[in-house]
Amino acid sequence: QVQLVESGGGLVQAGGSLRLSCAASGRTFSRYIMGWFRQAPGKERELIATINWSGRSTYYAGSIKGRFTISRDNAKNTVYLQMNSLKPEDTAVYYCAADLDGYGRYQYWGQGTQVTVSS
Repeated sequence: QVQLVESGGGLVQAGGSLRLSCAASGRTFSRYIMGWFRQAPGKERELIATINWSGRSTYYAGSIKGRFTISRDNAKNTVYLQMNSLKPEDTAVYYCAADLDGYGRYQYWGQGTQVTVSS
């Protein structure tokens, strides 16, 4: 069983920054691919970033590329999402998720953290 707890969301003005954290339980965190998703009101959930076990391979959706950075600290069982140059359209609930087998199925999810960007 894996438990994921996000933190770091909040209200920020356009152009500002936030850093989301996702703390994971479990001794094998370093083996998981980790992903960040977001879901805006009335929209489908969107995969925005992933990071492999070592942190050397990452993926970013086009909507956030160049503004957000995913990273991980396996010693702390934590994955981060640094969000810069935030836009009102980044407003959403942000979720972290763990992919245990590498097939993109993301078996475990956090509860989500709200990010609101005001114009």
